[in-house]
Amino acid sequence: MKYRNILLVCIPLLALPLLLANLTLEKDAEIQRFHSDAEMAHFQLMLGDTSLPKGYNYLFAGSGVCQKCHGFDTLGIASVDQNGNDVNVTDDWRATMMANSARDPFWRAKVSHEVLLYPQHKAEIEDKCTSCHAPMGHFDAKHLGALHYGIADMVTDTLALDGVSCLACHMMEQDLMGTSFSGQLTFDTFKVAYGPYTSPLVSPMLTETGYKPKFSEKMGKGEACAGCHTLITETFDYAGTPTGDKFVEQATYHEWVNSAYRDSISCQGCHMPSLDKWPVRLVTGANTEPRSPYYLHELVGGNVTMLGLFRDNVDALGLTAGPSQFQDVLLKTKDMLQNKTLLLDIGLIDRTLDTAKIAVKLTNLAGHKFPSGYPSRRAFIQFVVQTESGDTVFVSGKMDENYEVIGQNDTYEPHYQVITDEEQVQIYELVLGDVNGDVTTVLVRAKDPIKDNRIPPLGFTTSHSAYDTTLIAGVDASDLSFNRDGALEGTGSDVVHYYIPMNGVWEQLQVTANVYYQPLPPKWMDEMFSVMTPEIETFRTMFDAADRAPVLVRSVQMTVDALPSSTKQQPKAPFVKLYPTLSSNGRLFVESSKIHEVQVFDLNGRPVEQLPRKSGNYELWLREKGVYLVRFRSVDGQVQVERVVVQ
Repeated sequence: MKYRNILLVCIPLLALPLLLANLTLEKDAEIQRFHSDAEMAHFQLMLGDTSLPKGYNYLFAGSGVCQKCHGFDTLGIASVDQNGNDVNVTDDWRATMMANSARDPFWRAKVSHEVLLYPQHKAEIEDKCTSCHAPMGHFDAKHLGALHYGIADMVTDTLALDGVSCLACHMMEQDLMGTSFSGQLTFDTFKVAYGPYTSPLVSPMLTETGYKPKFSEKMGKGEACAGCHTLITETFDYAGTPTGDKFVEQATYHEWVNSAYRDSISCQGCHMPSLDKWPVRLVTGANTEPRSPYYLHELVGGNVTMLGLFRDNVDALGLTAGPSQFQDVLLKTKDMLQNKTLLLDIGLIDRTLDTAKIAVKLTNLAGHKFPSGYPSRRAFIQFVVQTESGDTVFVSGKMDENYEVIGQNDTYEPHYQVITDEEQVQIYELVLGDVNGDVTTVLVRAKDPIKDNRIPPLGFTTSHSAYDTTLIAGVDASDLSFNRDGALEGTGSDVVHYYIPMNGVWEQLQVTANVYYQPLPPKWMDEMFSVMTPEIETFRTMFDAADRAPVLVRSVQMTVDALPSSTKQQPKAPFVKLYPTLSSNGRLFVESSKIHEVQVFDLNGRPVEQLPRKSGNYELWLREKGVYLVRFRSVDGQVQVERVVVQ
């Protein structure tokens, strides 16, 4: 049996050339065909697939070395699921963002942008960036004594260009996992490959590759992701002087730590789903003992835009996966976003001839913030109200032809509790602030988060020990629906209230709430595209030609019944007169004909003042400069909203 298994390992390598030679004679000899055209195309592809690196450096081996046993099995013995479908780890991985991290043109452009602004820090910037994007080149060079490893080193280093390859994960030193971050990875230097299975089959891996398989329980835990998925950077001022400040560029791992998922679902549980209890043979062509669970190396995230760009620029970028493979990962990415990321609900609070009040609730299903990761990523709500006859009453979050959100502020859009105007848009994002408190997209200038209203995961609290790396910023403490249900923290949700002016509209309404996700929004690109480097120009050309449409994550609709016939009349006359609406000192005069309550909001929807039970004539003081919405509600339900500017 031992020798039979060894022969089976070799059969695919020996048999494929003979099989293909025989098939070339098939037409003339009219031999019965046993394989479809699609299968034969795949066999030809794999036979000629020399794109994955098969070489070694001092520490690591390229993914092509691993592919020999963990790639596509032409005999259909290994790496197949219960339906006989191929699920080999090499093909699952090769078209992911992780596999192509070193060839990513956006990443290269952004590194060049930072270096252009701070050429004196070129070595430090590139060294930090390559530690996670090109780990097998970076850490091999460091092991051999290099002080820095840069982009020039990477582009001529075959194993560096293999991205986050097989041994970049499976050779990490296990005891230190989850204790070091920001690309400070540590690797076992004794030629081992850690995996999730006890009593691993040492041969043929050791014989074929020189690496000894070894069991580690941590390979299936979130700690394996910690080293690169929490990144803390050093802050420079505009002259390039370090300020001593630190900025959390991303903290996906710590967001998961500060969640209810830490003790129940690992990072791999979502991004590397298993085939449950279905056992899988691991060695191509060999009838080895099946193993379970078998983890699919799909490594799906949310970056549909970049996957489409990869698909359309395979040759230009020198990628090792084909367009169809990128398309497959793109579709899995859309599935992740649309079916496993978010719940969305809408509900009617109140409706009169004056105002319709509607609540939109978003619930995060991910084990980290939504969105998470690199700070360019954002999500936003598009909220539309139309009449039964098709007239648009209100729209917030409309996009232009460049997929930019219309109505947002030049700097950034604040977090809203209440939206009353089409120019207000709820955008969930991380906004970076520099040493002057200004918005920046230059990472080494980032000092503090001006805004971080990305929706936390279930169980997230501000009292957790990891909160210092997972801050919420720009969300007013009075917002008791952001990750809260009143005083209770950790709901992993947010509720936005829309107060829609009805202007006497009484007919049935169709309300639609859409949540869109954008990994590379146009606004984020402006600062980088304002300068020029070869890497920026390469990316700009590909970006302009790419499909940049945001992904519709969730969409819900609701029908609001028409008002009763008794209300189908002209709107009631205003019961309040407020003047002046443009005030130099904040002193306002109110004349009213009904008993009413008063609420004052700023343009962010935050309550400023509330006065119960007023009537007759009186004065109202707004002591701070700004734009306000003053809402009067009479005891019989009539609502009147006035806009006031205090100069």
